[in-house]
Amino acid sequence: MTEIPPRDAIVYRPVASGDVPFLRYLYGTTREEELRQLPWSEEQKAEFLDMQFQAQKSHYEDYYPDCAFLVIELQGQAIGRLYIDRQADAIEIIDIALLPQYRGRGIGQALLGEILAEGKASSRKVTIYVEHFNPARHLYDRLGFQHVDTNGVYHLMEWRA
Repeated sequence: MTEIPPRDAIVYRPVASGDVPFLRYLYGTTREEELRQLPWSEEQKAEFLDMQFQAQKSHYEDYYPDCAFLVIELQGQAIGRLYIDRQADAIEIIDIALLPQYRGRGIGQALLGEILAEGKASSRKVTIYVEHFNPARHLYDRLGFQHVDTNGVYHLMEWRA
């Protein structure tokens, strides 16, 4: 395993309009395994991903107007996204994703640990929807998230201090 970068090398910044190409690329990396199994051309896959990315982006913007849409940067380079909605009684992780080369290095676990510490300090539960086959589901299990509901292919997971 590659060493976890120093925490001060990782920062969050608000998403800007110029980040859309990066966010679209990142989104595509989260669907690679799923699309690999389809007999579509690369052009068909790209069109599908464009459509799905735009639908997700619009959904998040419409349903989470107070959400912090953040780019995760490591030493000034965009490596992921964190969409987080802090409410009075809960912290909802709308989405968290890292580029493939940064997954499995402890970065996500460290960032999630900070969110859980915030939840504990403020007596708020932390929730996230996770697809059943998402490899990160094991991380959420290890961190103490509990499955509380299923909505289609998504599992609502909740953490409480």
